[in-house]
Amino acid sequence: QVQLVESGGGLVQAGGSLRLSCAASESIFTLNAMGWYRQAPGKQRELVAAITGIGNTNYADSVKGRFTISRDNAKNTVYLEMNSLKPEDTAVYYCHAYRLGMGYWGKGTLVTVSS
Repeated sequence: QVQLVESGGGLVQAGGSLRLSCAASESIFTLNAMGWYRQAPGKQRELVAAITGIGNTNYADSVKGRFTISRDNAKNTVYLEMNSLKPEDTAVYYCHAYRLGMGYWGKGTLVTVSS
């Protein structure tokens, strides 16, 4: 059972930046992929960004050029650097890990972007 703990959410003005962190309970070398999802009120959860074990990345079109996902294998942590934030980025952001057909979720961290 992989445990994931997110941090770094908060309130920021439009145009500002935040960095989210996701700490895993075990070595992320064992994980096939990790990613960030978000869920805004009244909307479905959606993929924001993902990174594979070899560092390949994938982004939602809405965040390309503004968000960057990265991983620090030594710290068992994945980051989401968010720049040029918009009010529509307001959501609960969830960390996700995938290993051998099993998916694991963190409890989420709230990001609120004010206009």
